[in-house]
Amino acid sequence: MAKNVGGGIILIILGLVVLAFPLMGLIAVSALSGFLVLLLGIGLLLAGVSEMGESAALGLVEIILGIIALILGIGFIFNPALFSWVVGFIIWIIGLFLVIAGIVGIFTKSGGSRWNGVIALVIGILYIIVGLFVANPVILGILIGLWLLITGIMMLVAKD
Repeated sequence: MAKNVGGGIILIILGLVVLAFPLMGLIAVSALSGFLVLLLGIGLLLAGVSEMGESAALGLVEIILGIIALILGIGFIFNPALFSWVVGFIIWIIGLFLVIAGIVGIFTKSGGSRWNGVIALVIGILYIIVGLFVANPVILGILIGLWLLITGIMMLVAKD
């Protein structure tokens, strides 16, 4: 129980600090994510080079993905706004897929009901709206702070 209390208090404090200074939290998350994506890129490059003898096509794909990951990783480390934009773009793309699936579901009555399509359409529109807001680094920083705060509170009230 003490572990949950200590971790919960730390997360609550971090959440409050990030809410007070949203860009600080975004910079930290962006740098950590950038470092992990950078490691992924290095791993993909090494795997691609070693795969070239076995399958040139697969090796080339891994090398290309590794270069993309390296570029994104370095970009996330040095430009938190890029990280925020990519997160917003991914959420927007998911929303677009949900809208398309919802429209298809409405016309095909997928699952035996048109309501499944309507629900997917509404959720997709909400995702698109959220994706547009999350692309703003300050809003993403606030969401990170809220996540830390809520997670810390949940850790404090969780029963073991």
